[in-house]
Amino acid sequence: MARFMDVHHNMQGITADQLLEAHRADLSIEGEEGVHFERAWADPESGTVYCLSEAPSADAVQRVHERTSHMADEIHPVPLTV
Repeated sequence: MARFMDVHHNMQGITADQLLEAHRADLSIEGEEGVHFERAWADPESGTVYCLSEAPSADAVQRVHERTSHMADEIHPVPLTV
């Protein structure tokens, strides 16, 4: 499986509880799309949220986010890590 970093914009003021709730929503259905969300980060001031996942495709990542009502604005493959 490939790794992906997705980015959500316009989430100014997101709290830790809201980020956790969104992450848990993704986790609750991720297996149906063959995705595993590893971690999420947020910058409440800029309204940017980042999610790291392993998935068969960027489309699978987006389908999970669509179903949990927080579509990603960008999804980037992450082919290299150190």
